[in-house]
Amino acid sequence: MWNEFRKFIMRGNVIDMAVGIIIGAAFGKIVSSLVKDILMPPIGMLLGGVDFANLFIDLSGKGYKTLAEATEAGAPVIKYGVFINTIIEFLIIAFAIFLVVKGINRMQEMKKKEEEAPAAPTTKECPYCHMQIPIEAVKCPYCTADLK
Repeated sequence: MWNEFRKFIMRGNVIDMAVGIIIGAAFGKIVSSLVKDILMPPIGMLLGGVDFANLFIDLSGKGYKTLAEATEAGAPVIKYGVFINTIIEFLIIAFAIFLVVKGINRMQEMKKKEEEAPAAPTTKECPYCHMQIPIEAVKCPYCTADLK
């Protein structure tokens, strides 16, 4: 069983998947910081000094002034500001993945075009007898006509 497990782990696609998950998690943290720390403050400032992370609906009806106060008191809240941040993070990640996939597809298309490019012809047709002969031929081996 141990050998079978080791063989499974050492497959290339399992290792590739693990690397992808680790890089994806790191990328997610970078995008979260980009949204929370760089994009949302200017957007909030343009909208009248709104901090999206503190937008919430207090379901308890006690009128908490900040999300931190409501959370500390254990009040039920709907954190729609955090939800807006999460939507923006998702859109940024989805766009980044779209660009990566588009780039990979473009490279694959270019590779296909290179592979599909027709090879240079190696034969030509004799203008007299219409037989296929080597392209470098100066005399037709079939009808003995001079070609140059």
